[in-house]
Amino acid sequence: LSHSFSNDDRSEVEGSVVSMVSVTSSSSRLLPPKERLREKAFQYCQRLIEQCDRRAQKKADSELQKACLVEAVCILDCVCAEDASMVYRAFPCMKALFGRLSSDLSFARVLLPIAQFYLNHGEMDTVDCERVWKLVFGQFPAELFNDAFLAYELLRFLRLNLENIQSRAPEFVQFFPNFLKFLAWDSPAVVEDFVDLLPSLVTAGTAVELLHTLLDLPCLAATLVLQLRSTCLPIADPNSRGLLSLEAFRNPAFRGLFLFLLRAQAGSGDTIDRLSTLHELLAEAADWPRVVRCAQTVPVLLHVYFNTVVKMDDRKLLAHLVLVMLERSSLLLRIPSYSKEIHRVFSCHLRRLCKLHPSLVVDQSHELLEFAGATANVYNKEEVYTHVVWVLGEYLSVSSDSRCSVKLITSCFEAVEAVLFEITSSTPPPGTICPAPRVITTLMSALAKLASRSHDLIPRASLFLSKLRTVSRNGSVAWCADEEDLVAIVTRGEELWSLLKAPGVAQSVLTPPAYVTTPRWHRDTSVAMPLQLRALTNLTHSQ
Repeated sequence: LSHSFSNDDRSEVEGSVVSMVSVTSSSSRLLPPKERLREKAFQYCQRLIEQCDRRAQKKADSELQKACLVEAVCILDCVCAEDASMVYRAFPCMKALFGRLSSDLSFARVLLPIAQFYLNHGEMDTVDCERVWKLVFGQFPAELFNDAFLAYELLRFLRLNLENIQSRAPEFVQFFPNFLKFLAWDSPAVVEDFVDLLPSLVTAGTAVELLHTLLDLPCLAATLVLQLRSTCLPIADPNSRGLLSLEAFRNPAFRGLFLFLLRAQAGSGDTIDRLSTLHELLAEAADWPRVVRCAQTVPVLLHVYFNTVVKMDDRKLLAHLVLVMLERSSLLLRIPSYSKEIHRVFSCHLRRLCKLHPSLVVDQSHELLEFAGATANVYNKEEVYTHVVWVLGEYLSVSSDSRCSVKLITSCFEAVEAVLFEITSSTPPPGTICPAPRVITTLMSALAKLASRSHDLIPRASLFLSKLRTVSRNGSVAWCADEEDLVAIVTRGEELWSLLKAPGVAQSVLTPPAYVTTPRWHRDTSVAMPLQLRALTNLTHSQ
């Protein structure tokens, strides 16, 4: 009897299930083919996500599970993009999945597609995405910077969704110290991504801190290496001893320096006060391959940075950047050729900034004069020094800025005169070579230009140039080793001396008016060559 009852009961249950399935299938059959496919895909993906709730025991099964979740989330994203009504049905599942996986960074590969889903559809369901962005922009780069696959996926996510992220999650800009960890760790692999991304990270609020961070990128690379070594090698391990930088990293007295480099977000300060101390602690890292490769990418990114800043046309910001360039020219990690490359970039863009905004020279005249008046800069920062002197000689005039006074011109003249006199009347300091001829000729030209703008200074400039000619005629000099270079310097001095004999001519040659330096003849129809050609054509055709 019981057996017959159980059979009857089973048949009744099976009948009800069949009837439910038939109702569902019949209702789905009523849908058009595309909508039916979307519905089936939606149901299948949800079921797949539910089945992946169980933790896999084997590594291979775990990887397969992650791959299935990635595909399921991506398909749901596509389905919701085609049919917006499904977003409201999908979000409960996505929220639950994110909540389950967000505490386990081994699922970072799955969490990125979930972030993509939130980015694409979060606005429709008015979802709070802050937790998602803190995880993706904050935790991922901070803890998984050495995961090459994640670096590729995350940077690709940023590049492909840049406009959407800027509108939906503008706070991502504040996480640039975190993003740069990918670059510091594996520069060759991701430098192209950062060439595309860097302009979006430059804002009025982040520009100064970003410049400091780019210059300290090799320090960050070294610190990331030390961080991993510190966790892998216990303090008692003999292999962890002998590295002074690792001991410094573990020393509480220097902990603040390294924590600043490892910060996740901007806003805690543009830079640190003890940069020279940090560079001394990391001196042994200067030849580490990862640090050297990182240093090679910095000049490329600095060009991208300055090209972006110039377009912002913020004079106050540009004036601040001029000061940063002067300050940081002597505060760089001592890597072979790194300082020279950075000085070249600084020189190029200092000249460019001052050409676009000549008033910057008057704005920062005190700092520029202080830099130009330090003789040590002639030997240590030749490239930057040459361009600072050139900028002062070129743009410190009333024609460039009406605020330029005779007093300011005289102060600059005296600073240049003192340096020029010092380097041409003494031997170079021990351990340095003779100054390049270009530095001396630039100083001489600046001296003559400044004198031509204040005629009271012409006798002093002429006297110095004539003395220089007399001294060089007596034979070799200590400040110039090459005879051909000395001849070129003397020739330049004679040319300037001859010009200063006629003050009116000197001013028009050394400080030409704007219509001479920036001619518009090709645009002026009254003097343009095309007009003359048309006139000749008319004459010949009329005959």
